[in-house]
Amino acid sequence: MSYVSFALRAAAPRHLPAPWKSPRPFSSVTGPTAKKSVPYQKTLKEEGSGSGEPSQPPPPSAEVVVVGGGSLGCQTTYHLAKQGVTSVVLLERDRLTSGTTWHTAGLLWQLRPSDVEVELLAHTRDVVSRELPEETGLHTGWVENGGLFIASNKQRLDEYKRLMSLGKVYGVESYVLSPSQTKDLYPLMNIDDLYGTLYVPKDGTMDPAGTCSTLARAATARGATIIENCPVTGIQVRADDFGVKRVYAVETAHGIIQTPCVVNCAGVWARALGQLAGVHVPLVGMHHAYVVTERIEGIQNMPNVRDHDASVYLRLQGDALSVGGYESNPIFWEEVSEKFAFGLFDLDWDVFMQHIEGAINRVPVLEKTGIKSTVCGPESFTADHKPLMGEAPEVRGFFLGCGFNSAGMMLGGGCGRELAHWIIHGRPEKDMYGYDIRQVTLTAPRRFHHSLTDNNRWIRERSHESYAKNYSVVFPHDEPLAGRNMRKDPLHEELLRQGCVFQERHGWERPGWFSPKGAAPVLDYDYYGSYGQERHRDYKYNQLLGDEYTFDFPPHHDIIKNECLTCRNALALFDMSYFGKFYLVGPEATKAANWLFTADVSKAPGSTVYTCMLNKRGGVESDLTVSRITPGDPASPLAPAFEGDGYYLAIGGAVAQHNWSHITTVLQDMKLQCKLLDCSEELGMMSIQGPLSRAVLQEVLDTDLSNEAFPFSTHKLATAAGCKVRAMRLSFVGEMGWELHVPKADCVKVYQAVMQAGARHGITNAGYRAIDSLSIEKGYRHWHADLRPDDTPLEAGLAFTCKLKSNIPFLGREAVEAQKAKGIFRRLVCFTTEEKVPMFGLEAVWRDGKVVGHIRRADFGFAIDKTIAYGYIRDPTGGPVSLDFVKSGSYELERMGVTYRAQAHTKSPFDPDNKRVKGFY
Repeated sequence: MSYVSFALRAAAPRHLPAPWKSPRPFSSVTGPTAKKSVPYQKTLKEEGSGSGEPSQPPPPSAEVVVVGGGSLGCQTTYHLAKQGVTSVVLLERDRLTSGTTWHTAGLLWQLRPSDVEVELLAHTRDVVSRELPEETGLHTGWVENGGLFIASNKQRLDEYKRLMSLGKVYGVESYVLSPSQTKDLYPLMNIDDLYGTLYVPKDGTMDPAGTCSTLARAATARGATIIENCPVTGIQVRADDFGVKRVYAVETAHGIIQTPCVVNCAGVWARALGQLAGVHVPLVGMHHAYVVTERIEGIQNMPNVRDHDASVYLRLQGDALSVGGYESNPIFWEEVSEKFAFGLFDLDWDVFMQHIEGAINRVPVLEKTGIKSTVCGPESFTADHKPLMGEAPEVRGFFLGCGFNSAGMMLGGGCGRELAHWIIHGRPEKDMYGYDIRQVTLTAPRRFHHSLTDNNRWIRERSHESYAKNYSVVFPHDEPLAGRNMRKDPLHEELLRQGCVFQERHGWERPGWFSPKGAAPVLDYDYYGSYGQERHRDYKYNQLLGDEYTFDFPPHHDIIKNECLTCRNALALFDMSYFGKFYLVGPEATKAANWLFTADVSKAPGSTVYTCMLNKRGGVESDLTVSRITPGDPASPLAPAFEGDGYYLAIGGAVAQHNWSHITTVLQDMKLQCKLLDCSEELGMMSIQGPLSRAVLQEVLDTDLSNEAFPFSTHKLATAAGCKVRAMRLSFVGEMGWELHVPKADCVKVYQAVMQAGARHGITNAGYRAIDSLSIEKGYRHWHADLRPDDTPLEAGLAFTCKLKSNIPFLGREAVEAQKAKGIFRRLVCFTTEEKVPMFGLEAVWRDGKVVGHIRRADFGFAIDKTIAYGYIRDPTGGPVSLDFVKSGSYELERMGVTYRAQAHTKSPFDPDNKRVKGFY
């Protein structure tokens, strides 16, 4: 018998070579070891015959083929069958749960810092605790023993309080406990270093084998076919008449299944399966481990524990504990074995020892407790610690449901249902944008640009950091240190010298804010000192990030205030070069534009229109500006050559590829004769905003900027500092201003000319932290914050963008008209608080003593000197949410368990008459 305390004493620090000195440092190329015990009475392997023959012959065809019989494969198959797809086949190369699912810890925590994930987790819990038992009469192995989150400092407890407030919106019972209350609940726990805890009584534990076997039983009862011992050997892909690649068939060792749809739920093996279809799946395999203790007296019925600050979890296992966590030096599994099924790796105690120390500190009795078994198996991890879901970029009909970062069991039910809906209806019901991998060509993935997904260094670095920071506090203004400096705009070095503190979005380095203390460059990733790498010393950028690790107003609050007020009172320059810049051109470009865009954009050249794009259900897929253009002669990035009509699209850079994918999918499905051209890398973009913007730009541009000559929402080609630019009179901040779209070679010259002309007027550089504050103050929406695919224009207060008074059809129009006739049952509302308190989103909204919603987006408005928050509210009685309903209520916003009186606004609290953008001050 080994003991936890012995393991701690025996393990010694191990120094590994730096990545560039060894072909495979911090990685494993060995195969599985002998099979070991795991904390379950049985696995599904024991129920099978163990033969190499398939459990039944593959059918000649199917509507959908799901590959991989783990949590996601079983959940997706079950939900497809439940939603009416009976011709669905699940193929498992060995036995159900083999690979990763069979040895997973099976923990389910209901609260996460995401409203969508709270909803996904709630569905998983409902499936395993109620739905499947009622449907099959079988017990899934669900144990509702509760969950306990440990806080050793104020910031951690603040994070838990935020989760508690969000939980009230969704009816998730939770309590913040003092150290002494925690001791009463969990007598074996050491509370000497506790700041507090969050207790969620209805969290629990899932049994992988019991869950998957019950899902399989329920799915087959609804007509699904599940075939074990049937490995996939190939995927046939064919191009249609328009050159679009589509799934045609799945090849197995026992026959071919013709199908238009394949779902990749192969976990760590998803990359290899994707390669069979020419699909890139950006995930990596890592060793993930836990140990199972001997019996512990008094541990029975205790809640599962997550001690995030110690990066350790304690899972109740009958009268014992499973102990695991996330270390800063995980072992990569480089050469994934196709034959790996129910095997495990040997546990590397040098890596695992940090969890032992944290576990003994939290539950001291572990020091004298024996270790019954060690469990070290493969898990798949992604670059942003989010799953990979949706239709794959390269092949239509090839869907992903993989890369779940050790959360495949607890997210499986919610994600399985969304993936099934996605396959059947073309999109999920919920806002799954953060999980969506879809792209249409290799040049435009939704989440990851091709320069990133094809870059092994970026994938490795980001996946490592995501793993190592899995238990870190999720602060509002944190930024990654891994995989940086991949995409820089033309002004990057110029702004860096002036103290720009950059943010990372979609691989781009974009300006966050400007430090008066000088340059703070982002350095090469140091793996947090792991793998023998020396950790950066005096890392200024990292220190600036660390200063903002708070849920109070950040220490740089006044710097951002100065950027905002300078914009309001004089002028500021914003580098927005990371924006997506697309051209929609061709003989049927206007036909496409009429269908794609909610607003009427088919106006005269020189016009610019703010518009939305919707999905079939009327949800907002994007908001953007669309400018009518004429062909360039000669062609240039500012004005391409084309036949027919042309439109210039400017879209927020973080969501640009999502827009590209949405538009291209529509063009493919409608078979329209037009093209979408991407000039994002060829053009820079700077926005000059403020009451003095006209005076400054008139010195730089060779065109009349008066209201009469250059009205709001128009654009024209002009010359600035001897360079051709496209000037647009627009604003993202609620001030008079212009955007200058500039060929990248001329950006520095134009920037310097504007800054020189603006110097005597008090011009300042400003970043996206200022844009966030200024835009919410004016009431402008941010897509994927207060505007998402599950929100409609009517709910979001954007009905003015819809051409409902015309007879021009557009995508989503029928859904919008139906909602308008029926009434709006949720509405986006602006709130302000008199008390100056920081809010960041996820706060609960109370109306007349009842929770009616939560905040999606919040910031501080410096011009009105108030906290501003936007959230969707409902009527608890189920009635429509009219403007009278909004006005008549008494409101409070709950932040970390404390409520603050709030005022609801039906118009923007700043410049509600929209005078400033039109130049009237």
